[in-house]
Amino acid sequence: MLLLLPPSETKRDGGDAERVLDLAALSYPSLSRARRAAVSAVRSASRTLAGAQHALRLGPTQRFEIGRNRAMLTAPVMPALSRYTGVLYDALDADSLDDRALELASRTVVVHSALFGLVGAADLIPAYRTSHDARLPGLRLGPHWRDVITAELDAHDGLLLDLRSESYVAMGPVPAGPERYYLRVVAAAPDGQKRALNHFNKKGKGAFVRAVLQSGIDHPDVRSLLQWADGCGIPLSIAAPGVLELVVDQTR
Repeated sequence: MLLLLPPSETKRDGGDAERVLDLAALSYPSLSRARRAAVSAVRSASRTLAGAQHALRLGPTQRFEIGRNRAMLTAPVMPALSRYTGVLYDALDADSLDDRALELASRTVVVHSALFGLVGAADLIPAYRTSHDARLPGLRLGPHWRDVITAELDAHDGLLLDLRSESYVAMGPVPAGPERYYLRVVAAAPDGQKRALNHFNKKGKGAFVRAVLQSGIDHPDVRSLLQWADGCGIPLSIAAPGVLELVVDQTR
């Protein structure tokens, strides 16, 4: 099983001050060359205030992000699943997971970062600021990542559940195939219609991943996942070929 998550533009500060970023130690070592190029481009764009604000689309209150980028090679690191914050990651609440759930996460959860490509849940990364639409000098993130990430995802054997936003899907599409699904989150309205969500979409994904990890089950296929969800009262179903639909209660 592989649960593929989007990143978050917001990151937690701090980490292990005795360790720093080691690109060679991250999951998916075949991405090392692409990672070095992206890190170099982001650090170059962050050398000046004007350059960073333009490249990274930063407002006046976000200047601290420039310092993060400048210091990323020497800054403290922490596991990726703890580094990211925001609605999805707040609902997932990795720091409150028990050891069994964290061990499962280390084997099954991957975050698609605009800076590092695919990173494992336990990979140690610093705080940084780079989004999918960053305008980096000499490097377009979409073409830079698309083929290499698609190749890595295509090599995965087993259930792959894509929880990314459309912008990150475009940076590394998952080729169609058996046991490959995109997760769509919707809410059921009183009139019976199902509607796509924004805030509750992210919250629903985070809560769903947390439930999967807490179960301790590494699902080998979609049938196993659906049986587990049904037993837990989680409204998950196949909505179309390659698409799973999760219905959430937006009043919670």
